[in-house]
Amino acid sequence: MSFRGDGADVPTDLAGFIDHTLLRADAAAADIDRMCDEARRYGFAAVCVNPSWIKRVATNLRGSEVVACSVVGFPLGAHSPVIKAMEARQAIREGAREIDMVINIGALKSGDYQLVERDIAGVTDACREAGAVCKVIIEAAMLSDEEKVVASRIAKRAKADFVKTSTGFGPGGATVYDVALMREAVGPEMGVKAAGGIRTRKEAEELIAAGATRIGASAGIAIVSESGGAG
Repeated sequence: MSFRGDGADVPTDLAGFIDHTLLRADAAAADIDRMCDEARRYGFAAVCVNPSWIKRVATNLRGSEVVACSVVGFPLGAHSPVIKAMEARQAIREGAREIDMVINIGALKSGDYQLVERDIAGVTDACREAGAVCKVIIEAAMLSDEEKVVASRIAKRAKADFVKTSTGFGPGGATVYDVALMREAVGPEMGVKAAGGIRTRKEAEELIAAGATRIGASAGIAIVSESGGAG
């Protein structure tokens, strides 16, 4: 397995890599508003929230370069393909410019790769129709290395823009090993998002050096403050 490099190509300012993330069930309106204010202030790539908040986030971010990101089929990935596609379209109608969907993990483990691809394709189709970005969460901590590679390649075949390590609600988060494996599986032209348990600049830099092009984190401010970001 090859890594992209020794970290020399990691930028000093990491803000543009970060999806500022709040997916807790107890998140309140004031928390969502604060996340949007912080994202604008620090120049994060996106604010990632549950679908019920996406309209509020899109409104708060209007006029900025930060985009609204909604999860779909979250966190278990066990919705039917039809429901996931509908959920994605609804989120896009309400202002989402990026969608982070969870694959059908059980179907993958059962070897039903056609269902896995159909499940993803329903969401990527919805995204492409609207010019939105689709990231596919494979929940790597639940998979064997072979399954990680298969899932990543299916996501690429289904025309996803990114493959993503984790929901943050599973048994483990992002690892350098998994990011490098996923990067090798999809090649240089597809995005790889690392998410789950990323709390420091060092962790973010190591993941970017391994091939991540986006970082999902609730600790984005701590990460960019360490790296000399705004604020």
